[in-house]
Amino acid sequence: MSRSNTKFKILLAQPRGFCAGVERAIEIVEQALKIYGAPVYVRHEIVHNKRVVDTLRQKGVIFVEEVNEIPDDSVIIFSAHGISEAVENETRLRSLPIIDATCPLVSKVHKEGKNHSGNARDVVLIGHVGHPEVEGTMGRIPGAVHLITNLADVETLAVADENKVAYVTQTTLSVDDTREIIDALKQKFPKILGPNVRDICFATQNRQQAVRHVTDDIDLLLVVGAQNSSNSNRLREIGAEYDIPSYLIADADGFDPDWLKGIKTIGLTAGASAPEELVEELLERLKQYGEIDLELVAGIEEKIQFKLPPELADAGDTPDGSTIRA
Repeated sequence: MSRSNTKFKILLAQPRGFCAGVERAIEIVEQALKIYGAPVYVRHEIVHNKRVVDTLRQKGVIFVEEVNEIPDDSVIIFSAHGISEAVENETRLRSLPIIDATCPLVSKVHKEGKNHSGNARDVVLIGHVGHPEVEGTMGRIPGAVHLITNLADVETLAVADENKVAYVTQTTLSVDDTREIIDALKQKFPKILGPNVRDICFATQNRQQAVRHVTDDIDLLLVVGAQNSSNSNRLREIGAEYDIPSYLIADADGFDPDWLKGIKTIGLTAGASAPEELVEELLERLKQYGEIDLELVAGIEEKIQFKLPPELADAGDTPDGSTIRA
Protein backbone atom coordinates (compact mmCIF):
# COMPACT_ATOMS: atom_id res chain seq x y z
CA MET A 1 0.00 0.00 0.00
CA SER A 2 1.41 3.39 -1.01
CA ARG A 3 1.98 6.11 1.58
CA SER A 4 1.21 8.99 -0.78
CA ASN A 5 -1.70 11.25 0.24
CA THR A 6 -2.90 8.66 2.79
CA LYS A 7 -4.07 9.81 6.21
CA PHE A 8 -5.27 7.79 9.18
CA LYS A 9 -6.69 8.71 12.52
CA ILE A 10 -5.64 6.39 15.33
CA LEU A 11 -7.63 6.20 18.56
CA LEU A 12 -5.33 4.86 21.26
CA ALA A 13 -7.41 3.09 23.90
CA GLN A 14 -6.88 3.83 27.57
CA PRO A 15 -6.15 1.78 29.60
CA ARG A 16 -4.19 -0.75 27.56
CA GLY A 17 -1.20 -3.03 28.05
CA PHE A 18 0.36 -4.09 31.33
CA CYS A 19 -1.93 -4.54 34.32
CA ALA A 20 -0.78 -4.38 37.94
CA GLY A 21 -0.49 -8.16 38.24
CA VAL A 22 1.74 -8.41 35.17
CA GLU A 23 3.92 -5.52 36.30
CA ARG A 24 4.34 -7.20 39.68
CA ALA A 25 5.24 -10.59 38.14
CA ILE A 26 7.91 -9.10 35.88
CA GLU A 27 9.34 -7.04 38.75
CA ILE A 28 9.54 -10.20 40.86
CA VAL A 29 11.67 -11.92 38.23
CA GLU A 30 13.88 -8.85 37.78
CA GLN A 31 14.46 -8.57 41.53
CA ALA A 32 15.14 -12.31 41.86
CA LEU A 33 17.86 -12.01 39.21
CA LYS A 34 19.46 -9.16 41.19
CA ILE A 35 19.39 -11.09 44.46
CA TYR A 36 20.20 -14.65 43.34
CA GLY A 37 21.88 -14.10 40.00
CA ALA A 38 21.27 -16.13 36.86
CA PRO A 39 19.90 -18.60 36.22
CA VAL A 40 16.50 -18.21 37.82
CA TYR A 41 13.83 -20.74 36.87
CA VAL A 42 10.20 -19.83 36.12
CA ARG A 43 7.49 -22.45 35.84
CA HIS A 44 5.47 -21.66 32.72
CA GLU A 45 5.73 -18.31 30.94
CA ILE A 46 5.76 -15.60 33.61
CA VAL A 47 3.10 -13.84 31.50
CA HIS A 48 1.73 -14.63 28.06
CA ASN A 49 3.93 -12.43 25.90
CA LYS A 50 6.87 -13.50 23.74
CA ARG A 51 8.70 -10.17 23.97
CA VAL A 52 8.60 -10.25 27.76
CA VAL A 53 9.67 -13.89 27.91
CA ASP A 54 12.49 -13.45 25.38
CA THR A 55 13.81 -10.35 27.19
CA LEU A 56 13.90 -12.18 30.52
CA ARG A 57 15.45 -15.24 28.89
CA GLN A 58 18.30 -13.08 27.61
CA LYS A 59 18.92 -11.94 31.19
CA GLY A 60 19.31 -15.52 32.43
CA VAL A 61 15.79 -16.71 33.15
CA ILE A 62 15.00 -20.32 32.22
CA PHE A 63 11.35 -21.17 31.61
CA VAL A 64 10.18 -24.72 32.29
CA GLU A 65 6.85 -26.53 32.31
CA GLU A 66 7.64 -29.13 34.96
CA VAL A 67 9.33 -28.88 38.33
CA ASN A 68 11.48 -31.95 37.59
CA GLU A 69 13.26 -29.90 34.89
CA ILE A 70 14.78 -27.66 37.58
CA PRO A 71 18.20 -28.53 39.05
CA ASP A 72 18.59 -28.92 42.81
CA ASP A 73 19.20 -25.77 44.86
CA SER A 74 17.80 -23.55 42.11
CA VAL A 75 15.35 -20.70 42.67
CA ILE A 76 11.88 -21.27 41.20
CA ILE A 77 9.28 -18.61 40.49
CA PHE A 78 5.64 -19.48 39.96
CA SER A 79 4.02 -17.53 37.12
CA ALA A 80 1.32 -14.86 37.44
CA HIS A 81 -1.32 -17.44 36.48
CA GLY A 82 -0.91 -19.41 39.71
CA ILE A 83 -0.21 -23.11 40.25
CA SER A 84 -1.96 -26.09 41.76
CA GLU A 85 -1.31 -27.30 45.27
CA ALA A 86 0.22 -30.49 43.83
CA VAL A 87 2.86 -28.48 41.94
CA GLU A 88 3.67 -26.44 45.04
CA ASN A 89 3.96 -29.60 47.16
CA GLU A 90 6.26 -31.19 44.59
CA THR A 91 8.47 -28.10 44.74
CA ARG A 92 8.56 -28.06 48.55
CA LEU A 93 9.47 -31.76 48.69
CA ARG A 94 12.62 -30.86 46.78
CA SER A 95 13.29 -27.95 49.17
CA LEU A 96 13.64 -25.53 46.27
CA PRO A 97 13.53 -21.82 47.18
CA ILE A 98 10.09 -20.61 46.03
CA ILE A 99 9.03 -17.12 44.96
CA ASP A 100 5.34 -16.87 44.18
CA ALA A 101 4.45 -14.37 41.43
CA THR A 102 0.79 -15.41 41.34
CA CYS A 103 -1.38 -12.36 40.71
CA PRO A 104 -3.02 -11.31 44.00
CA LEU A 105 -6.42 -11.33 42.28
CA VAL A 106 -5.86 -14.96 41.25
CA SER A 107 -4.82 -15.81 44.81
CA LYS A 108 -8.05 -14.20 46.00
CA VAL A 109 -10.04 -16.56 43.74
CA HIS A 110 -8.12 -19.51 45.23
CA LYS A 111 -9.01 -18.35 48.76
CA GLU A 112 -12.69 -17.86 47.90
CA GLY A 113 -12.87 -21.31 46.31
CA LYS A 114 -11.26 -22.94 49.34
CA ASN A 115 -13.65 -21.17 51.70
CA HIS A 116 -16.68 -22.37 49.74
CA SER A 117 -15.33 -25.91 49.60
CA GLY A 118 -14.65 -25.81 53.34
CA ASN A 119 -18.32 -25.00 53.83
CA ALA A 120 -19.31 -28.13 51.90
CA ARG A 121 -20.36 -26.27 48.76
CA ASP A 122 -19.81 -27.50 45.24
CA VAL A 123 -17.67 -24.88 43.47
CA VAL A 124 -18.39 -23.87 39.88
CA LEU A 125 -15.43 -22.34 38.05
CA ILE A 126 -16.24 -20.23 34.98
CA GLY A 127 -13.21 -20.33 32.71
CA HIS A 128 -11.42 -21.69 29.68
CA VAL A 129 -10.38 -25.34 29.46
CA GLY A 130 -6.60 -25.72 29.48
CA HIS A 131 -5.79 -22.18 30.58
CA PRO A 132 -2.96 -22.28 33.18
CA GLU A 133 -4.92 -20.09 35.59
CA VAL A 134 -7.87 -22.48 35.44
CA GLU A 135 -5.63 -25.50 35.97
CA GLY A 136 -4.04 -23.80 38.97
CA THR A 137 -7.38 -22.77 40.48
CA MET A 138 -8.89 -26.24 40.09
CA GLY A 139 -5.81 -27.66 41.76
CA ARG A 140 -6.18 -25.30 44.73
CA ILE A 141 -9.77 -26.08 45.65
CA PRO A 142 -10.44 -29.38 47.44
CA GLY A 143 -13.72 -31.15 46.92
CA ALA A 144 -16.10 -30.87 43.99
CA VAL A 145 -15.08 -28.31 41.34
CA HIS A 146 -17.06 -28.00 38.09
CA LEU A 147 -15.48 -26.15 35.15
CA ILE A 148 -17.99 -24.52 32.82
CA THR A 149 -17.35 -22.41 29.74
CA ASN A 150 -20.78 -21.69 28.26
CA LEU A 151 -24.54 -21.80 28.77
CA ALA A 152 -24.76 -25.38 27.56
CA ASP A 153 -22.51 -26.43 30.44
CA VAL A 154 -24.91 -24.79 32.89
CA GLU A 155 -27.82 -26.83 31.52
CA THR A 156 -26.02 -30.14 32.08
CA LEU A 157 -24.41 -29.18 35.41
CA ALA A 158 -25.24 -31.55 38.27
CA VAL A 159 -24.25 -30.88 41.89
CA ALA A 160 -24.55 -32.77 45.16
CA ASP A 161 -26.89 -30.24 46.80
CA GLU A 162 -28.57 -27.47 44.79
CA ASN A 163 -28.77 -25.35 47.95
CA LYS A 164 -25.01 -25.50 48.55
CA VAL A 165 -23.33 -24.15 45.42
CA ALA A 166 -20.90 -21.28 44.80
CA TYR A 167 -19.08 -19.94 41.76
CA VAL A 168 -15.75 -18.26 41.03
CA THR A 169 -14.39 -17.00 37.72
CA GLN A 170 -11.15 -16.95 35.79
CA THR A 171 -9.74 -13.46 36.35
CA THR A 172 -9.14 -12.75 32.66
CA LEU A 173 -12.89 -12.92 32.08
CA SER A 174 -14.76 -9.68 32.66
CA VAL A 175 -18.15 -9.04 34.22
CA ASP A 176 -19.55 -8.73 30.70
CA ASP A 177 -17.95 -12.02 29.60
CA THR A 178 -19.58 -13.98 32.41
CA ARG A 179 -22.89 -12.15 32.89
CA GLU A 180 -25.08 -14.55 30.89
CA ILE A 181 -23.51 -17.63 32.49
CA ILE A 182 -23.87 -16.19 35.98
CA ASP A 183 -27.50 -15.28 35.32
CA ALA A 184 -28.15 -18.84 34.15
CA LEU A 185 -26.46 -20.25 37.25
CA LYS A 186 -28.58 -18.04 39.50
CA GLN A 187 -31.73 -19.15 37.73
CA LYS A 188 -30.81 -22.82 38.11
CA PHE A 189 -29.45 -22.50 41.65
CA PRO A 190 -31.28 -19.60 43.38
CA LYS A 191 -29.14 -19.90 46.52
CA ILE A 192 -25.80 -19.92 44.70
CA LEU A 193 -23.07 -17.72 46.20
CA GLY A 194 -20.54 -15.74 44.20
CA PRO A 195 -17.88 -13.05 44.49
CA ASN A 196 -18.59 -9.38 44.89
CA VAL A 197 -18.37 -7.62 41.52
CA ARG A 198 -15.55 -5.52 43.01
CA ASP A 199 -13.48 -8.70 43.36
CA ILE A 200 -13.46 -9.40 39.62
CA CYS A 201 -10.29 -8.37 37.79
CA PHE A 202 -10.55 -4.64 37.15
CA ALA A 203 -7.89 -4.70 34.41
CA THR A 204 -9.84 -7.06 32.17
CA GLN A 205 -13.04 -5.08 32.54
CA ASN A 206 -11.33 -1.73 32.02
CA ARG A 207 -9.57 -2.78 28.81
CA GLN A 208 -12.76 -4.17 27.36
CA GLN A 209 -14.70 -1.03 28.21
CA ALA A 210 -11.98 1.04 26.54
CA VAL A 211 -12.45 -0.91 23.30
CA ARG A 212 -16.22 -0.62 23.43
CA HIS A 213 -15.82 3.12 23.95
CA VAL A 214 -14.24 3.57 20.51
CA THR A 215 -16.27 1.08 18.46
CA ASP A 216 -18.65 3.73 17.06
CA ASP A 217 -15.73 5.74 15.68
CA ILE A 218 -13.37 3.20 14.10
CA ASP A 219 -13.18 1.19 10.88
CA LEU A 220 -10.45 -1.19 12.04
CA LEU A 221 -9.32 -2.57 15.42
CA LEU A 222 -5.74 -3.67 16.09
CA VAL A 223 -4.99 -5.54 19.31
CA VAL A 224 -1.38 -6.11 20.32
CA GLY A 225 -0.99 -9.30 22.28
CA ALA A 226 -0.08 -12.98 22.22
CA GLN A 227 -2.27 -15.57 20.51
CA ASN A 228 -2.34 -17.57 23.75
CA SER A 229 -3.43 -14.55 25.80
CA SER A 230 -7.03 -14.99 26.87
CA ASN A 231 -7.70 -11.32 27.55
CA SER A 232 -6.07 -10.22 24.26
CA ASN A 233 -8.23 -12.60 22.26
CA ARG A 234 -11.31 -11.26 24.00
CA LEU A 235 -10.42 -7.68 23.00
CA ARG A 236 -10.29 -8.73 19.36
CA GLU A 237 -13.59 -10.59 19.71
CA ILE A 238 -15.29 -7.46 21.04
CA GLY A 239 -14.35 -5.57 17.89
CA ALA A 240 -15.68 -8.42 15.76
CA GLU A 241 -18.96 -8.37 17.69
CA TYR A 242 -19.43 -4.80 16.45
CA ASP A 243 -18.73 -5.96 12.86
CA ILE A 244 -15.39 -4.15 12.83
CA PRO A 245 -12.46 -5.85 11.08
CA SER A 246 -10.36 -6.81 14.09
CA TYR A 247 -6.91 -8.39 14.31
CA LEU A 248 -4.76 -9.72 17.13
CA ILE A 249 -1.05 -9.38 16.35
CA ALA A 250 2.00 -10.20 18.44
CA ASP A 251 4.00 -7.24 17.16
CA ALA A 252 4.45 -4.87 14.21
CA ASP A 253 5.66 -7.73 12.00
CA GLY A 254 2.21 -9.28 12.24
CA PHE A 255 0.60 -6.24 10.65
CA ASP A 256 -0.71 -6.56 7.08
CA PRO A 257 -0.92 -3.23 5.18
CA ASP A 258 -3.77 -4.63 3.10
CA TRP A 259 -5.94 -4.17 6.20
CA LEU A 260 -5.72 -0.41 5.65
CA LYS A 261 -7.58 -0.35 2.34
CA GLY A 262 -10.58 1.93 2.70
CA ILE A 263 -9.80 2.60 6.37
CA LYS A 264 -9.93 6.10 7.86
CA THR A 265 -9.90 5.51 11.63
CA ILE A 266 -8.05 2.78 13.52
CA GLY A 267 -8.61 1.70 17.10
CA LEU A 268 -5.43 0.49 18.82
CA THR A 269 -5.13 -1.34 22.13
CA ALA A 270 -3.01 -3.99 23.82
CA GLY A 271 -3.65 -6.97 26.07
CA ALA A 272 -2.76 -6.93 29.75
CA SER A 273 0.55 -8.74 29.20
CA ALA A 274 1.76 -6.69 26.20
CA PRO A 275 4.50 -4.09 26.85
CA GLU A 276 3.97 -0.54 25.60
CA GLU A 277 7.05 -0.79 23.38
CA LEU A 278 5.11 -3.14 21.10
CA VAL A 279 2.40 -0.50 20.66
CA GLU A 280 5.03 2.12 19.91
CA GLU A 281 6.68 -0.11 17.32
CA LEU A 282 3.32 -0.70 15.62
CA LEU A 283 2.68 3.03 15.48
CA GLU A 284 6.05 3.50 13.77
CA ARG A 285 5.13 0.79 11.27
CA LEU A 286 1.80 2.47 10.53
CA LYS A 287 3.60 5.72 9.75
CA GLN A 288 5.16 3.97 6.76
CA TYR A 289 1.74 3.83 5.12
CA GLY A 290 0.42 7.31 5.72
CA GLU A 291 0.20 10.41 7.83
CA ILE A 292 -1.09 9.64 11.31
CA ASP A 293 -3.35 11.72 13.52
CA LEU A 294 -2.92 10.11 16.95
CA GLU A 295 -5.53 10.66 19.67
CA LEU A 296 -5.29 9.26 23.19
CA VAL A 297 -8.85 8.44 24.17
CA ALA A 298 -9.81 9.41 27.71
CA GLY A 299 -10.34 6.40 29.92
CA ILE A 300 -10.02 4.95 33.39
CA GLU A 301 -6.70 5.65 35.08
CA GLU A 302 -5.53 2.57 36.93
CA LYS A 303 -3.72 3.43 40.15
CA ILE A 304 -3.73 0.06 41.90
CA GLN A 305 -0.29 -1.41 42.60
CA PHE A 306 0.53 -4.75 44.20
CA LYS A 307 3.32 -5.21 46.73
CA LEU A 308 6.21 -7.58 46.10
CA PRO A 309 6.42 -10.82 48.12
CA PRO A 310 8.07 -10.37 51.56
CA GLU A 311 11.26 -12.14 50.47
CA LEU A 312 11.78 -9.51 47.77
CA ALA A 313 10.36 -6.44 49.48
CA ASP A 314 13.73 -5.20 50.73
CA ALA A 315 15.17 -5.56 47.23
CA GLY A 316 12.69 -2.94 46.14
CA ASP A 317 14.27 -0.30 48.37
CA THR A 318 15.94 2.42 46.34
CA PRO A 319 18.89 4.64 47.40
CA ASP A 320 16.57 7.53 48.26
CA GLY A 321 14.56 5.33 50.61
CA SER A 322 11.51 4.96 48.40
CA THR A 323 10.14 1.54 47.59
CA ILE A 324 9.53 -0.02 44.21
CA ARG A 325 6.03 -1.47 43.92
CA ALA A 326 5.10 -3.77 41.08
